[in-house]
Amino acid sequence: MINRHDITRDQCQLFGRQAKCGYDWWWHSFTGRNARTGEEKPFFIEFFLCNPAYGKEEPVFGQLKENQKRGIKPSYLMVKAGAWGKDKAQLHRFFGWKQIKVSMKAPYRIKAADCAATEKRLQGRIRITEEEAAAHPEWMCDAGSMEWDLHINKQIAYNVGYGASAPMRLLQAFEMFWHAEGMKSAYSGEVIWNGEKYIISPNSSYGYADKNWGQDFTSPWVWISSCNLTSELTGKKLKNSVFDIGGGRPKIGPVALPRKLLSAFWYEGQAFEFNFSKFWTGTRTEFECKETDTQIIWQVEQSTWRNRMVTELVCDKADMLHVNYEAPNGKKRHNRLWNGGNGRGRVWLYRDGRLIDRIRVENAGCEYGEYDK
Repeated sequence: MINRHDITRDQCQLFGRQAKCGYDWWWHSFTGRNARTGEEKPFFIEFFLCNPAYGKEEPVFGQLKENQKRGIKPSYLMVKAGAWGKDKAQLHRFFGWKQIKVSMKAPYRIKAADCAATEKRLQGRIRITEEEAAAHPEWMCDAGSMEWDLHINKQIAYNVGYGASAPMRLLQAFEMFWHAEGMKSAYSGEVIWNGEKYIISPNSSYGYADKNWGQDFTSPWVWISSCNLTSELTGKKLKNSVFDIGGGRPKIGPVALPRKLLSAFWYEGQAFEFNFSKFWTGTRTEFECKETDTQIIWQVEQSTWRNRMVTELVCDKADMLHVNYEAPNGKKRHNRLWNGGNGRGRVWLYRDGRLIDRIRVENAGCEYGEYDK
């Protein structure tokens, strides 16, 4: 069953060899409305941990030239927050490992100064001036300010199965792995974005929450998810539905599995999963991601012995960011990782050759990027 909550998979994975070359992040995305104008705006918040074994009082930046020359790896908590749309920006605030508190057990807890993340609550603030952003390229961020105080209700999970089980987490065999405890999440609270207040309401937050961990990042990197879904056959909102697609090139030890995706669609209580690791289901995947002058386009078709899902999505580049990360080894290979929260498109869902529904997709989170090997 894909919709099986397991908060032990959200606990921190930075032990053993991943303490010396590893990352662990908790991602949150949602939509709010401007308290003054009613304008809708999508936001994101992420807590990104890296290389605790090299932790110091202050954060250690892998993109500093002197650290690259000396082979010094990055080590910090990076609180990433921002917004998509006309005034898009990503803001980064860093803490040294001696400045933070992290629980290594479930439920997870991270706290540094006035920034905190748990399964049910997010709090924090970031302020970066134009002068600071220009003077510190190693921060990999823009200028702006954001404050938030949010509650989270993680309603539907995507449990990808054995690959994220406790034995496999102990083996640390995957280069990059994934668990979506809140594939569909309801957020409530408020965000102050560059001085403007946004109200976040459960029924219109279209929220998402997951985590990734590992030693490096996949390429290609693909992610699409939305819970703002409408049946085009009946015209009704699908209030108990969400889908999630992720992956690209998973790697188990030295073995890479090219062009593989994991995906799930929870459709009004019915489970549709397309998981290559469950070989007995006969999962087959074809996907293409394209870049035009103005848009990023995703086309994904997946099938099993019984089910088929066809996804077509677009997002305007004008609304998107090149989201920035450095790998635990200090390299920054993804420099055109497109990331957005305003994706739109359609999904066709079939069972036993019969069309179950044609679904309009809005407010989709989406990512695509590749780097040269």
